[in-house]
Amino acid sequence: MSASPLHLCLPATSANLGPGFDTLAIALNHSLEIDAREAASFSIHATGRGPEVCGSLERNLLLDVYRRTLVAHEREVTPLALEVKNGIPLGMGCGSSAAVRLAGVALASHFAGLDWDRDRILAEATKFEGHPDNAAACWLGGFVAGCWDGAKISAVSLPAPAAWRALVVLPEKPLPTAASRAVLPHSYERTDVVANLQRVAVLTAAFAAGRGDLIAEAMRDRMHQPYRSKVCPLLPRLQPLTGTEGILGVCLSGAGPAVLLLVESEDAIEAVEARVLEAVSGLGSNEILRCRIENHPAEMRS
Repeated sequence: MSASPLHLCLPATSANLGPGFDTLAIALNHSLEIDAREAASFSIHATGRGPEVCGSLERNLLLDVYRRTLVAHEREVTPLALEVKNGIPLGMGCGSSAAVRLAGVALASHFAGLDWDRDRILAEATKFEGHPDNAAACWLGGFVAGCWDGAKISAVSLPAPAAWRALVVLPEKPLPTAASRAVLPHSYERTDVVANLQRVAVLTAAFAAGRGDLIAEAMRDRMHQPYRSKVCPLLPRLQPLTGTEGILGVCLSGAGPAVLLLVESEDAIEAVEARVLEAVSGLGSNEILRCRIENHPAEMRS
């Protein structure tokens, strides 16, 4: 008996949020949407961002995760016809790979009759990701803190304050996560680690309590942003805006090269955008993506 069609809607994410390296993330309201049904052969019709990447049948991360999940659990690979509408920037630090990996696992669970619950789907996707931040925020929504021991994920989602907004500043060219990780040191001074731990705790509490006045200090980081600034030139241009009128905090979005600005309200967006454009002038053609924080979990329905 054929499985019913499946609809998925998975939000973009911004991970780390400064000090929360591989630990913290927020979900954003630009999504990867997929409609899938069984077919005689694989096909993909892709629209939105990166259609040539999302629509390719070769070297396609979604199909790779789908197939690998089925093979690992000794299930036949059922061909699918996929309608993909992608609103997540690719290679910018906005969680596109996490959304795709979650989709691949969810498709495998549904069409192979594995019938995994949402917790199992998240755990299996996190195995592919290797860290919990993007996957957990994408799947659970809101502000998420997560940890991962290689087999089990523990994650907590908190709704972000309704008034807060985010701007994501996207440069012209993407940056592979591997290239961004390559500039990081192999070890850290204890004082730097402690400083980050303190700020992760305060940042989590600030989101929970809606304390925008604490965000600027809580987003300060010593473990990855000082090193990634060399390959993410938007960051040193935009960090000085931290704590200025309307801007709660500034950080790399994930591993970069995009930069996230947390804004106190919708009313502040236009003025903040003007200051951003002035700050990054001369650095090529940059896109500013307006976002709400997506407090709802990823959608999965048949």
